Amino acid sequence: MRLGFGLPQTGQAAGPDAVTKVARRAEQLGFNSLWVFDRLLYPVKPQVPYPAGDGSLPELYKKVLDPVETLTFVAARTDHIFIGTSVLNLPWYNPVLLARRLTTVDILSGGRLRVGFGIGWSPDEYEAAGVPWKARGSRADESLRALKAIWTMDPVEIEGAGFKVPKSYFGLKPVQKPHPPIYMAAFTPAAMRRAAREAAGWFPVGVPLPAVGPMFGTIKTMVKEAGRDPESFELLVRGNLDITKSPVSKDRAAFMGTLEQIAEDIHSTRKLGAAELVLDVQFSPDVKTEEDIINRMEDLRKIAD
Repeated sequence: MRLGFGLPQTGQAAGPDAVTKVARRAEQLGFNSLWVFDRLLYPVKPQVPYPAGDGSLPELYKKVLDPVETLTFVAARTDHIFIGTSVLNLPWYNPVLLARRLTTVDILSGGRLRVGFGIGWSPDEYEAAGVPWKARGSRADESLRALKAIWTMDPVEIEGAGFKVPKSYFGLKPVQKPHPPIYMAAFTPAAMRRAAREAAGWFPVGVPLPAVGPMFGTIKTMVKEAGRDPESFELLVRGNLDITKSPVSKDRAAFMGTLEQIAEDIHSTRKLGAAELVLDVQFSPDVKTEEDIINRMEDLRKIAD
């Protein structure tokens, strides 16, 4: 199982020095990949609760570096570690412009980009992005078609909501062929079918580990129904860690507790057949500085072996 690590993209530590130091140390420690997420704003009175914990928004979401720009910065400061989005909220973006941005990152990184897509959960962010909340599924489908066309074809002629490409050449193509691997977060049946049809793997966030296995089995069945090879379809798991000094016994969520308890969760994820586990310590209350993040990274590298 590959190991990935979340970059210090949010909160007190977010900035060029921390991002650089964490990225380089992760590469030294043998992590396979570095990841960023996509948060646009922190509404004072959110229309819907946060889909985790007690429904309150994490304070960290008040300050979040842009995901694609952060990966571009990291690509210039590392040599071989993979970099990825976990996940970009695809319907927010014009797919023609996004194709160019992601292609540029793949080229400048020497073919190290992995792309995780989702459709988000916050109507407030959709309003800010100028995209209808109820159109998020159809927008995601249109964007995937446009991205794949631009990445693999020349000339391209394609149209969707908010964009129209006359028959045109896009000579800028990704290093990776046919394109960077696409992973998708998916929880509803429609989103799961989209992942089965379009992605190289499923990338759940916040799904209880006991539920991951059955859901992954369902998606692999959908992959087969879509005429694709289910054995090549990967499972990637993101663990947002809440590290405690004392063991958590009551109602313990996955990746919450002492390092020993989190080691059990890492083992459970491996037993599920996950191809990769991404560990993010930014959500742990006692992690505030870049030194805290690096210390936790080193601890996790030891217990994951």
